[in-house]
Amino acid sequence: MLESLTHAMLKAARDAGADDAEALAIRASATGIDVRAGRLEHAERAEGVEIGLRVLVGGRQASVSGADHTEETIAVMARRAVAMAQAAPVDDSLGLADPDQLMRDLDASALELYDPGAEPDPAMLEERALRAEAAALDTDGVSTVESASASYTTRDTWLALSNGFEGGHVRNYRSVSCTAISGTGQQMERDHAGEGRIWDEDMPEPEEVGRLAAERAVARSGASKPVTGSFPILYDERVSSGLIGHLLAAVNGAAIVRGSSWLRDAMDMQVLPQGITIHEDPHLARMTSSRIFDAEGLPTAPRDIVSDGILRGWSLDLATARKLGLESTASAVRGLGGPPAPGVSNIVMTQSGQSRDDLISQMGRGLVVTSLLGSSINPTTGDYSRGAAGFWVENGRISHAVNECTIAGNLRDILLRLIPANDARMWRSVRVPSLLVEGMTVAGA
Repeated sequence: MLESLTHAMLKAARDAGADDAEALAIRASATGIDVRAGRLEHAERAEGVEIGLRVLVGGRQASVSGADHTEETIAVMARRAVAMAQAAPVDDSLGLADPDQLMRDLDASALELYDPGAEPDPAMLEERALRAEAAALDTDGVSTVESASASYTTRDTWLALSNGFEGGHVRNYRSVSCTAISGTGQQMERDHAGEGRIWDEDMPEPEEVGRLAAERAVARSGASKPVTGSFPILYDERVSSGLIGHLLAAVNGAAIVRGSSWLRDAMDMQVLPQGITIHEDPHLARMTSSRIFDAEGLPTAPRDIVSDGILRGWSLDLATARKLGLESTASAVRGLGGPPAPGVSNIVMTQSGQSRDDLISQMGRGLVVTSLLGSSINPTTGDYSRGAAGFWVENGRISHAVNECTIAGNLRDILLRLIPANDARMWRSVRVPSLLVEGMTVAGA
């Protein structure tokens, strides 16, 4: 069905006067269960097929999408897209890949993106959520569980281009999460845990998720504001990927083309400490971000974005690569309603031989950050400021929980002073360990 829909969209685009076109069809279903106080609180089921069409007309482009995929609607979509494109500005970088650039071997079985086992029914999902909640409630110090949830999704995608490429990926995913609360009244503290996998056999028991959420909430009891000053900060593994995410955003080709990246002049320069590599591997098995081709039909391949601390490459789709006079890194991603844009898949960062506790012992006095909220990031200068909560460290040991503070610095300086731990979780598509940064500003009491 999805293939025939994309073929119908390409034909309609040609009939409407498009020079080239991209058609995307997605069939998805999702079931989610929320429980509270030992009872079902909310159940949701959604499924459907959606389509998207991008047309190219004389160096101009436009994109349309919809959930109605009748022949008449597709024809109307195509005519509307062509009319929109004819009114758009000309961009000489637009265009599909040459046929000889396209992925030919479309066998994605080695990526193991789909668990063929039986789909969990709502009763099974409810049972998992209840088990997570019960484990959290059974932990000393937990006053209540705000919510416990379990979900299952499937997603079948088919992409067809007028240059001859077509292919797709079928994926499924399951998850369990829990949010626990410790204390009462003004002393209440909340924390969360969640796990998700493609393969059911890789999932931890729901009780592990519930207990972890509970332990995190209890550990936050009695949180207070820290003192103000310059201190070492340890980004816990729970939030450290966000710090590296700022680097990945800065090397995105779209930001480089706009000149709005704080790393725009940093190619082949030191951006991380020596010995640290940021490796992208789209071919890791059982990872939700894995793919054998990108959103423009180009074959993906592993690459180093940063090697031994030196920036080695931007993330580029065809359009940004042409603007920069470079080759695409097969980094195109896209949704139904817009054109391709650069993105990344699985990220693996170099780890050290030191544990998180080893780094905490080196801190002396400082802050372990376990949650971040709000942000003020200047994408051009790299100036960085975020609300934070976590734990205060005295004499190399965690002493108490802290909240309502702000941490600040400049990303260029922060990233050059990173010290990684060895606790990255291998099931995550972004594998970044806890990261120690010397000398950031903490604003508290």
